[in-house]
Amino acid sequence: MRENDLPTERILIDCDPGHDDAAAILYAARHLDLAGITTVFGNNSLEATTRNALSVLALAGLDIPVHMGAGRPLSGVEMPAGDLHGKTGLDGAALPEPVTSPHALSAGEAILRHAEAGPLGIIALGPLTNLAQALEVNSGLTERIAWISLMGGTTGVGNSTSVAEFNIYCDPEAADIVFRSGLPIRMAGLNVTRQVGVGEEEIVYLRSLGGRLSTTFAGLFEFYLERSRTIFRLQKASLHDACAVVPLVHPDLIGFRKANVVIELVGRHTRGMTVCDFRGVALKDLQAITRSQESNVEVAVEVNGEKVVRKVFEAIASF
Repeated sequence: MRENDLPTERILIDCDPGHDDAAAILYAARHLDLAGITTVFGNNSLEATTRNALSVLALAGLDIPVHMGAGRPLSGVEMPAGDLHGKTGLDGAALPEPVTSPHALSAGEAILRHAEAGPLGIIALGPLTNLAQALEVNSGLTERIAWISLMGGTTGVGNSTSVAEFNIYCDPEAADIVFRSGLPIRMAGLNVTRQVGVGEEEIVYLRSLGGRLSTTFAGLFEFYLERSRTIFRLQKASLHDACAVVPLVHPDLIGFRKANVVIELVGRHTRGMTVCDFRGVALKDLQAITRSQESNVEVAVEVNGEKVVRKVFEAIASF
């Protein structure tokens, strides 16, 4: 896809706002034709993430339907709220009250309805429970989903555990269903998203752009930066979720490499790990080396972090 050669499919964002989700929503709304937003548990409870999505839309004056989805993983075991984004999931600034309510259609129903209307692209920014449930209910859905661009996983160090990234770790069984679905998948993991950061200098720049949204997001990012420093000893807060959206508009900013990716489900220390095989081993008759399986994912391996941040800030300031 060439730069500015935008996707023609109907697009849904599946998310759990979240500071980086909020920024990604506004970037997508500025550049893409969003048919809807589906919400899922993750960075906070389903009720909180849904309210946060509605509040971000109210802040930007956007009219996009929001559909509530899964409140817990496929295992049924309720997950604690994420630790990074504060009590509300979007601490750091006063957001407006939502001006609309969640749509009557659930997230799963919305995915199926939009897929029936034509090819559907899905930007997945949280645990993959909604999508996995939809795939399980309708076996023909894979023929109607054009692609999935997701933030999740890692080729190296994790954040929820030493090897598992948060979105995948929240519901490994759901991720396993999605990654084995045969759908075209692009995965932007921690190995690149941690290179796309907002530090003090970036926050000063965002404030300088002026406007209500820039000021509000500067406050949000100040909180997010402090939590990132406290929890992970990072000097910048990562704009993880933008890395699943920006390549749809500016594909030159993130580079991908094909790999076979499987989700570890049972490892005592590795549950939720995205095991990425870049080896390219083709021979079948080796004794101590297993053959590489067919590639099923395009994995992000390089990024121009500074330009991604600028693109996201420009979108925020444009509202």
